[in-house]
This record gives sequence, structure tokens and C-alpha cells, in this order.
Amino acid sequence: MNHFSQGRALRMDVLLQELKHFLPAQAPLKDFVHHNTLHAFQNLPFNQGLKQAKIQFGYQGYLPIEEYRLKYREGKIKGEILQKVLEDHFGPIHSQEWAVKLLDQNFEENGIPKIGRLRGLWKSEYHFNLDKIIHPFLFRVLSAYLDQGISIWSFPVQKEGFLDSIRWIERNSASSLLKSERARILLHTDELALEDLLEILVGNPEAYGWYLFDQQFAHPGWSGMVAVLENQPESLLVSRSISLEDMIKFECLLEIDALDQKFGENWAPIGLKFPLSTASFFEITPFEEVDLALQCWQEAFEWSYYDEVLAGIAAVKREPVTPEVPSFQAMFCIDDRECSTRRHLEYIDPFCASYGTPGFFNVEFYFQPEFGKFHTKSCPAPVTPKYLIKEKANHKKLAKDAHFNQNSHSLIRGWVNAQTLGFWSALRLVGNILTPSSSALEVSSFKHMDPKGSLTIDYQGVEENGLQVGFKVEEMADRVEGLLRSIGLLDKFSSLIYLIGHGASSINNTHYAGYDCGACCGRPGSVNARVAAAMANHPKVRQLLTQRGISIPDSTQFVGGLHDTTKDEIEYYDVEFLNPQNLRKHEENKKKFARALEINALERSRRFDTLDKGKSLGRLHEAVKKRAFSLFEPRPEYNHATNALCIVSRKSTIKGLFFDRRAFLNSYDYRKDPEGKALVKILGAAAPVCGGINLEYYFSRMDPDNLGAGTKLPHNVMGLIGVANGADGDLRTGLPYQMVEIHDPIRLLLIVEQDPKVVMHVIQSNPSTYEWIINSWLHLVVIDPHSGSFLRFKDEGWVVYQPLSRIDHIEHLQDKLLLSKDNLPVYLIDSL
Repeated sequence: MNHFSQGRALRMDVLLQELKHFLPAQAPLKDFVHHNTLHAFQNLPFNQGLKQAKIQFGYQGYLPIEEYRLKYREGKIKGEILQKVLEDHFGPIHSQEWAVKLLDQNFEENGIPKIGRLRGLWKSEYHFNLDKIIHPFLFRVLSAYLDQGISIWSFPVQKEGFLDSIRWIERNSASSLLKSERARILLHTDELALEDLLEILVGNPEAYGWYLFDQQFAHPGWSGMVAVLENQPESLLVSRSISLEDMIKFECLLEIDALDQKFGENWAPIGLKFPLSTASFFEITPFEEVDLALQCWQEAFEWSYYDEVLAGIAAVKREPVTPEVPSFQAMFCIDDRECSTRRHLEYIDPFCASYGTPGFFNVEFYFQPEFGKFHTKSCPAPVTPKYLIKEKANHKKLAKDAHFNQNSHSLIRGWVNAQTLGFWSALRLVGNILTPSSSALEVSSFKHMDPKGSLTIDYQGVEENGLQVGFKVEEMADRVEGLLRSIGLLDKFSSLIYLIGHGASSINNTHYAGYDCGACCGRPGSVNARVAAAMANHPKVRQLLTQRGISIPDSTQFVGGLHDTTKDEIEYYDVEFLNPQNLRKHEENKKKFARALEINALERSRRFDTLDKGKSLGRLHEAVKKRAFSLFEPRPEYNHATNALCIVSRKSTIKGLFFDRRAFLNSYDYRKDPEGKALVKILGAAAPVCGGINLEYYFSRMDPDNLGAGTKLPHNVMGLIGVANGADGDLRTGLPYQMVEIHDPIRLLLIVEQDPKVVMHVIQSNPSTYEWIINSWLHLVVIDPHSGSFLRFKDEGWVVYQPLSRIDHIEHLQDKLLLSKDNLPVYLIDSL
């Protein structure tokens, strides 16, 4: 390759990297992990990022102004908070002028985005709709090539890559995918350069980038998926080799082919008619009055709730810590759905203690079930484990359900199955609609692991595929120590300590992985809970922990478990190893957990329109369970809907507060972490994980058509990797409307109880964490443990915040639970 060709390739590589940066980064369905939808703009301040996203791509990052005004009239945006926001922005003198503008002035909120302007000339100048011709065929080819087992007929060949496979088909088929001679010649050209294709289509090198953005953002779902798979090929169980550049080349060839068929080879490149360059696509656009109005409305909406939360924390009585050992201790995931579970459990047994920690329990590994062909990651997505946990099941291999047997794909057996199983399936389908029940279609968190099987936790010198099977004793001790130190559990150990992971079950939910544990890469936390409990029970691990200053009594035993958040059921693991005294205590504790889950089901049921709220607790719980089995139920649970907070503190700091399942709760004791070493890891995970969950819900609610997946009702599964509307649509990214319809779109408020100087050092020591905070993609408030005051991070420093709200004190929470399906205020509660 000569220097000129090298220069062209380098320029195109830079352009493709820029394109990948802006495309959606959503992985296949099995690895669905929440993230900031607008990650490409995170280097900008939040409001500037939203402005750029709207100007460049037409994305909506705010509610319409009329909806904010409605919330103001309903009291969801408080007048005193709005006034405070306006004074902060414009000063006391001009705040009244802006208040009039926000409440009465007409603003022009719509605008024409830059995306699509160049390729739009195909329609306006050539009167030719390329997308209508190209997209259906392109999507079918991509779906067939990437298919993970849903299609009846597999892609005919798998060569070195996508484009090479297309070339092989062209050479060995009686008919051609491409009809024009020029397109066929280009396809088989050695070292075909993307720039050569753009020269034919665009002509103007200054507009190549703009054209590629127009082209790929006409179907951002498929393009984003290909970009993810290029960088993370392990995301596919059935390996496929594809690159975004090869996909773009194929699409450009299809466009040239279609244009040649329509106009011959004498049409002019489209870029010659376009006066703008790629550089102007990314120009920073200055703020206008409407942008300031939207920013102020959104901040007032957010702080109307935050103010309640901080007022509630200020109202909590700081009771002296008692020296007694709790009746039992339970670690849950920081997941906001466990916020209510922990609250109910602590009211049922005021002498127990619960903790919140990321649900992988500080043990990172790949998991391979018995009879499983593949191993899957069970830890946070950015982590690359070096360990493999294998399951050894004690049962015989389960027989395959006939409905999912590949034999039914053959001509004769397929016809026989249709005439026999088909009729029986139709009857079962009707029966399931009338009386929902478990079936082979169900995705159950309890089926992720065989509770009667064993796990290869102890390292026995075996390695597979470059992974160490099991952990060495010192590696176990490191992880258990890290877990205990992060939550401040270093003494006063109960005789029973539970590690409760979480997962979900459903029968009609393509986004099932988004309901499981994000800290376990979209999988149930059952294996992690069981592994971490076994490590903590290991005698040699106990010895090492004692040497490190953590002395766990011999009478203390750890029990792993899994909370199914859809059914509100808990399964416990390895209880047969409990000593007689702890076994008796466990049987009593099971009743407390069961009672807490019944009340939790009641609290959740107020959001469900189809449930009869007049039933007894037991019957209401059964009705909630059936939602997981119901084929016609598009919302078996609401998952993280309504999330708004992440609180990193002692439980005593928020004891008695009702947050309505809106808070991620990460246990942290500042007294046992004076230098903030544990806080570094906590905030390093809380910002991208909790912040990512929050912003995916935020943007899917703000713009359900472009940043969300729309309604799930017309969704069709494509290749087992994504969903599309119908058979020929683009892959939908973001969250379905049924997951976000009750969500109030506000940014995450991160509340940390620690010395402000320590917190400042911690956040500034990690640039990726600091970016979230300095650019206001989440808000940060510190509780000064010495003064009890609140300090808000603003302008790279701390500003004292005085809450304005008054918090109601209620005696019986259940009296309030079924009054409304909307978000309830923050309460101080005495009893259930």
C-alpha cells in the first residue's frame, strides 16, 4: 500500500471510530446491561450534551414545556424550588422576569436536526427512496448472518468475515445479490476501499463523514449492534466475524446497485449538491432562551424531589448504636427493588440488620452450568474475569421440550409435529391465558443454577480455555475481605448471615436480562451468592481473615440465596450444611422473609391496574406471582422504573424513611474507612452502574421513539440478538415503553455520608467517575458526618444546601400504599 493509500485508510479509520462512538452501544439481548444512552456526549456538561444531541440527531432530552407546566400546577414541581432555581441562575432581580417566561411565554421547541440532510437529497433531488429499497434486504441479510439459532435455515457459509461470506455466495450461486455490473465488479475488487465507494456516491471528500452518519443513523440499531459485536465478539455464543466497515461497504454497494438500476451509471454524486462539510456537523451550538427554560424546568422538577429526600434524612433521629449482635444479618444487592424488601424485613424484625452491596458480592467469574455448551460472565460488564465456576449437577440431563427440538425443523417431522403438538399447544395456550402457569417458555431466575448440584469453587490445579477453574484460598480471602470492608461489617457477626442475590422471571419479555442483576452482567445473582457464602464459610479463609483483623466466630455461618423480584420468592442454598442451632434459626428467619415478601408484593401491586387490591395478603401475593407466567402481560414488573437516588451511607442515617422503591442503597460506614479507600471502589461502580441505569430510563422516557424501544407489543425477535418492529424494521434500542411509563425522568442524586474533603479526593482521583459529577450527568450531595449538614457539589466545590420541605410522619404505611399508583412522597414511618 502506497503512502497516499495509507493516508486515505487512516482518515477513514478515524472517521469510523468517531461513528462508532456515537452509535448505540447496546449489546445482544442475553447481555442487556444498562448504560448512559448518550454516552457519546458525556464529555460535555449535561445540558450542553442534550442540546448537541437534539441539534445533531433530533433526540429529545427534556419533557415538553407544557408538561412541566402541568407538573407545576399539580404540585410535582414546587413553587419555592422553582424560585430558588431561577435565583441561582439569574439572580433575585431577574428571577421574576424568568418566572413569567417559564409559566406563560410561548417557546419554539422543535427544530430540524442535522442528521439526514445530505442523504435526504436522494429524495428531494433524485426523487428516489433508497432506504425503502435497501433496508429490508440489508436487515434480512444481517439477521441471517448473525442469527443465534432462531432461524430455520442457517446462513449458507461462514468465511473469514461478513463481506467475504457475501463474496462466496456471489461466486457460488446461480443468481446474484447485486444486479448491476458495476456493483458486482466492485464487490470482487481486491482491497476494496470504502473511500472508493463514497467517491461514487458522494463525490465530495469533505462530506464523506456526514454521509456515513446519515446512512448509519437511518438504522442506528443494526449499525450499533454490529459495532458492539466487532469490539466484543464474545457477546455472541455462536461466533460471527463482522465489522462495521464491512457492513457499510455492503450497504454502499447495495446503494450503487440500486442507483445504477434506476438511472444507469450516469447519475452525479450527491455530495456535489451539498454545501456543508463534516466539520459543521459537530459544531457546538450556543444556548437560546428555550434551552435555558427547559434546563430550569428540569432542575426544578428534580430538586422538588431531592429536597424532600434531604429533608427526610435531616428529620431522622440519630439513635445511639447498640452493642448487641443482630438477630441475623442479610446482604442484598444495592438494586432499588430491594429498597422496599429491606425496609419490610427490618420492620418485621427490628433486631436484624440488612446491608446493600453490588449483587455479584465481590466475586467475579464466568459460569458454566452442567450440560451447558457455553460459559457466561457473572460480574459487572467492564470486568474481564480470570476464573471459571463450573456446575456439577446431581440429576440426569433434562429431556428437551418437543416444541424447541431442532427435529421439528425438518419437512416430515415438522409436518407431523404441527398436526399433533400443534393442536395440543393451541389448547395449552388458551389455558395459559385463562389460568397462567409455569411452562417451558418461562425464563426463571431459579433455573439459572441447579441448587442440588455442586460448584467448583476450590481451585484444584485445573485450567480451561485460559481460565482458572475455581479460586485459591488467598484469592477467596481477598474477595470476602473486600466485601466485608466495603459495607463496614467487621465485627458483631450474627450466627446467620444471608447473601441474597436477585433475578426475575417472565414468560413474555424479550428484555428479560434487563430485569436480572446488572452487577452480574444481566444474569441472576444466585451463583455469586452461593459462591461468596461458600468462600466466607471456608475454614482456611476464616484463618486468613483473622490474621487481617476480621475475626468471624466459628458459630457464624453464611447462607446464599436468590430473591425473584417478579414473584417475590426467595430460594436458599446449601442449608443442609447448617449446624442444628442455626438450622432452627433459619426456619424461623424464613417465616420473616416470607412475611416481608408478602408485604412487598402488596406495595408493588399498587402500580398494577389489573390486580384486585381488596384481596388478602396471601391471595394478592399469588396474583402477583401469576404475572410472571402470563403470556399477555407486557409488564410482569416495573424493574428500575422510578429510580432516582443512590445513597451511600450507614442504614441508621436513613432508618425509618420511606423512599417508595426509588433508591439504590449501598451500605457504607465512614468511621471504618477514614481514607476513603473503600469509597473509591463504591463510587467507581455507583456512577456508571446506577447512573447508567438511571439515564437509560431517563432517555427512554423522554424520547421513547428515538432513544427508547417504543411499545413492546409489535416487537419481533431478530436472530436472538435484538428486537424490531415487524420483520423488516431496524433493531430497537433503549427500553420499551412498558418499562418506563410510570418513570419520573430525573437524574440520579448520589448521596454520600463522609467527610467532604475525603469525598472530593475520591471523586477527583478517578477521572471516569469525576466526569459524571463535574458534567452533572448525576447530582452529588455529601452528608457531613460531623456537622450533619448537606453539601451540594457545584462549580467544582461544595455549597451548603438547606432543605425547604416538611416531611410527614405516619404510623401505618399500609394505609397509604394502595391510595395511588403515582410516586408517593418521602415519609417517616413508625410501622407497617
